Amino acid sequence: MKKALTILVAGLMLGAFAATQAKLPPAPPKTDAEKSAEAEKAKATKAKDDADVAKAQDKAVANYKKNHAAMGKK
Repeated sequence: MKKALTILVAGLMLGAFAATQAKLPPAPPKTDAEKSAEAEKAKATKAKDDADVAKAQDKAVANYKKNHAAMGKK
C-alpha cells in the first residue's frame, strides 16, 4: 500500500511540475481597431478620474471654508 501511495504522490508531483513549466502560445497582435478602442477607453478613464479628483478637491475646499468660518477665523 505504501508503494502505491508513493507512486501516486510522485506522479502527482511530476504532473504539477509539468503543468507549471508549460508555455502558453503568444497572444495574437492587436489590430489598429483594438489599439484605438483601448486608447479611447484609457482616455475616458483618465477624464473620469480627473473629474473625480476635481470634485473631491472642491468638496474639501468647501468643507474647510465652512468649518474655518464657523470657528471664527478669517
